[in-house]
Amino acid sequence: MDYLQQLIKRYTNLEAISHDIEAAFNIITKSFSSGGKLLIAGNGGSNSDAEHIVGELMKNFLKKRNLPDIFIENIKKVDSNIAQYLIPRLQPGLPAIALSCHTSLNTALINDIDGNITFAQQVYGYGKEGDVFLGISTTGNSKNLLYAAATAKAKNLKIIALTGNDGGNLKHLADVSIIIPETETYKIQELHLPVYHCLCMMLEDHFFNEF
Repeated sequence: MDYLQQLIKRYTNLEAISHDIEAAFNIITKSFSSGGKLLIAGNGGSNSDAEHIVGELMKNFLKKRNLPDIFIENIKKVDSNIAQYLIPRLQPGLPAIALSCHTSLNTALINDIDGNITFAQQVYGYGKEGDVFLGISTTGNSKNLLYAAATAKAKNLKIIALTGNDGGNLKHLADVSIIIPETETYKIQELHLPVYHCLCMMLEDHFFNEF
């Protein structure tokens, strides 16, 4: 199913950035295919979007996700009773981490060092070459996201920016920038959701299209 075309049909003003959405999809697909993961960060409403994306990727969104046969065989060997419970409930996930969720670490960094490095520290600790950093910012100028993106670039991660306005400074660090063609914060946020929903549907369809 062509989810991107459906998106453009519903939101015609996004047609101009459809190639950027597709480019972001290709980067994340390549990462997941090679064993990489997606690190996501944002502030305020964009933080909620980061957590939302994780929710769509780490469990089923629209499609059924069956466990691989090898895992089923292995979990049965571990404990047959536990396997009986887990097999119909566990689902393959597309590995994504929202960097705002680690409150003890983040508050320690805020208290002990500098709150602006909370995302950068996690990118440094979690990130490896082949991973992707997705920074969500309506302005593209949030300092903590810029520091995280610079850290990601230094560690050879791919960087995707989901922004608005003119893309801000984040677009200069990103491999791909999805810049919503709006200037008001709430209008940008309103369009971020269908864009990342589309990306999540495209990714799920690619990795679980047999179901």
